[in-house]
Amino acid sequence: MANVRIGGVDLYEEVTGTGEPVVMLHGGFCSLESLAPIAGALAASRRVHAYERPGHGRSADIAGGYSYESGVADALAYLDAHDLADAHIVGYSDGAIIGLLLAMQHPERVRTLTAISANLDPSAYDRDPAVNGPILPALPPAGRAVHSPEAQDRVSPEREAFERLSPDGAAHADAVWEKCMRLWTTEPHIDPTDLARATSPVLVLAGDRDTVRPLHSLRIAAALPNARLGLIPGTTHGLVAEKPAFVAALIEDFLGEAVTG
Repeated sequence: MANVRIGGVDLYEEVTGTGEPVVMLHGGFCSLESLAPIAGALAASRRVHAYERPGHGRSADIAGGYSYESGVADALAYLDAHDLADAHIVGYSDGAIIGLLLAMQHPERVRTLTAISANLDPSAYDRDPAVNGPILPALPPAGRAVHSPEAQDRVSPEREAFERLSPDGAAHADAVWEKCMRLWTTEPHIDPTDLARATSPVLVLAGDRDTVRPLHSLRIAAALPNARLGLIPGTTHGLVAEKPAFVAALIEDFLGEAVTG
């Protein structure tokens, strides 16, 4: 557990295990704790690298907003910082979008990509006809119990993690949430035809009750030249917390076949 200097900013990182390199990219308003069970499973046979982007987890926030392109730049700089010519990339939500862009723009750096609950543009979300806007989770107060089958189930624990981990202090959670919401409602804008540039093997995963509509996940997989699609039954956008062992097993199977295939 240490910090790595990326783009002039110190980002928290964890590196565990030995073997082929895997780089984990967490979701928006998440910390590495959200992917810890999956990272732990993969680290049994691989070297797992994971870092927290600015404003997330134990990494201090930066001035200004977030963008997926800056996320790609940070991912490239992270690979370079560890002298990784390429790696298996496992991304969740915002991390999956960064992974798709990385595989499109720099396919030589991506051995394989697992994209969990990614979207190509904000229209992928279910929409509320009353306001003609995407149905995205609201940020509840810390400690509030949320009892609902919807995607906002994951938000309260993530806020609790933010308040516990952030070097910017608990009160900064609202500012980071607002920047995440701005990002989610304005980006990304990926043309499906551009996915043909992502030539690495790709595993597209999503929940069958995901905030990102299942047909959108199918659209992503169909546009990729070397992809497979898995919809995890009985899960929402929080599938990495709801069925981590199942998700990890699917990734293990995919990486095993990609290496030997």
